[in-house]
Amino acid sequence: SSLPEVMVGSLNRPQSRIGDFYREMGEVFGLSLSPHNRYTSFKVLREKWEAHLAATLWRPVLVIDEAQEMKPDVLSELRLLSSTNFDSHSVLTVVLGGDGQLIELLRMPRLIPLGTRIRTRLHLQYATPKQLSELLTHLLSQAGNPRLMTPSLMTTLCEHAAGNCRTLCNMAAELLTEGLNREVSQLDEKLYLEVFGTSSKPRSRSDARKNAG
Repeated sequence: SSLPEVMVGSLNRPQSRIGDFYREMGEVFGLSLSPHNRYTSFKVLREKWEAHLAATLWRPVLVIDEAQEMKPDVLSELRLLSSTNFDSHSVLTVVLGGDGQLIELLRMPRLIPLGTRIRTRLHLQYATPKQLSELLTHLLSQAGNPRLMTPSLMTTLCEHAAGNCRTLCNMAAELLTEGLNREVSQLDEKLYLEVFGTSSKPRSRSDARKNAG
């Protein structure tokens, strides 16, 4: 928001087929596109991006979450859309976010040309307890009550979340719900032991995956 020249759009329905893909792209970039006339839609989108790039020197950015759900033909269409001049000039920056299935998807023979064009890949591993602690501290601060949990409880949660951010948040939410029911002013390790049992054994990563799902 501090850079008005930057145009950022997000694709919210990655599982769309090509027709719906063009409909959503039209909405994202403020264009009236006809999915029944793909050539015109293709041309209008690229002209929009080229004009923006010429005026601002910033490529538009398209962010796609859950990209592992995308159809191979839509990904191929997006590859062709995003560059001009025989693939020598990029007019759109695309950020694909997804789980491990996305990596497998990009290994399909028909998507190898797309995979070779991805300049930067960030493969996130399990978070460390320190990283989880930073996340939890940030979330509590943003919620307006940084002292909602005792430091020892925060350490316990981060050590028992198996490196999974969603597992950490789910466990914290369970404690918050129980704390509201009991009308306590601060969540502590005693409440943790009562809610999750007396075992101090950290959750396994397989448990974390189930809990995250």
